[in-house]
Amino acid sequence: MRMNIGPLEIGDYLAIGVIFAATDSVCTLQVLNQDETPLLYSLVFGEGVVNDATSVVLFNAIQSFDLEQIDLSIALQFLGNFLYLFMTSTLLGVLSGLLSAYIIKKLYIGRHSTDREVALMMLMAYLSYMLAELCYLSGILTVFFCGIVMSHYTWHNVTESSRITTKHAFATLSFVAEIFIFLYVGMDAMDIEKWRFVSDSPGTSVAVSSVLLGLLLVGRAAFVFPLSFLSNLFKKSQSEKLSFRQQVIIWWAGLMRGAVSIALAYNQFTMLGHTQLRTNAIMITSTITVVLVSTVVFGLMTKPLIRLLLPRGPPTNSMISTDPPTPKSVTIPLLGSAQESEADIGGHEIHRPGSLRALLSTPTHTVHRLWRKFDNAFMRPVFGGRGFVPVEPGSPSERNGHQWR
Repeated sequence: MRMNIGPLEIGDYLAIGVIFAATDSVCTLQVLNQDETPLLYSLVFGEGVVNDATSVVLFNAIQSFDLEQIDLSIALQFLGNFLYLFMTSTLLGVLSGLLSAYIIKKLYIGRHSTDREVALMMLMAYLSYMLAELCYLSGILTVFFCGIVMSHYTWHNVTESSRITTKHAFATLSFVAEIFIFLYVGMDAMDIEKWRFVSDSPGTSVAVSSVLLGLLLVGRAAFVFPLSFLSNLFKKSQSEKLSFRQQVIIWWAGLMRGAVSIALAYNQFTMLGHTQLRTNAIMITSTITVVLVSTVVFGLMTKPLIRLLLPRGPPTNSMISTDPPTPKSVTIPLLGSAQESEADIGGHEIHRPGSLRALLSTPTHTVHRLWRKFDNAFMRPVFGGRGFVPVEPGSPSERNGHQWR
């Protein structure tokens, strides 16, 4: 190569693309207000989590194929392997979440025990991750979908004290985990052994890091703005469309890279955390440089940028909620609430066109409405959820089916 990096195979180039596809949106999420910009918050949060999970799945798929001679059969096998890992990881997470909801709903012995309910929720989430790792699936993706299902069903099956405890416990664990991740990245960046291999040609490492940062800037813009434009074309309501300022924030949020990128770089270019090859050392140090620059420099500029693009306005009535406390979740627009479902089923809904016509004209709202009806009719009676009232076994309420508020 012109930058004198050394020999790199086609698998290394694909791995580099996957390594820097994993985004870290923590800085942006700390500044964004979910109540003020729910759609923007959901998009940034969802992209950050799904990108990390997808990167791991793609990386595992690349590792399992010999990419020296790529033909149509190899490409189809690669696509099939990726879809298999993605779908099975998602299915395992959903099943684990439903299992936790069913167990807590039926486990009357621990109904009024906060410590048992909280411990069971944590252990079931950890079980989903361990099962995914044992089955060589994506643990991140599995835990993500397990959390979505648990937020919709399991969390509403426990007592109020367990809800408050679980909410703060997971928030604390998340904060501590983020601190340890940044500490590890910082300590790993100060490891002199890695930099010793590139000390004879520092210009090469700087050039590679600069090229990677430039590609990140251009690559994000090439995907965010055209896809946002296409998304706005299918949105009829002006409130559902993404403004140019919101698109800039989405573009900026995906520029930060974190621990997932470093972990994948180590997996690809080192053996047991060490390397004696100059090429691998350059790629590792360049990855660390990109992560540090994007996290420190871009991260410090995130708050002023968002304050400039999204000035705070007076609170509106839509921000005032009368619902009971619930964890902030990006799944509310997808899974819906019990009140909305009851309104649809109760016959107080606005007249809607036929199913096929509604699906073509307003696909998002139609799928959402159909899901809420299915959820109320089949899922909630089995797995509980919002509106479910725990009753003792053998009581008149249970025999009469009075399990809903």
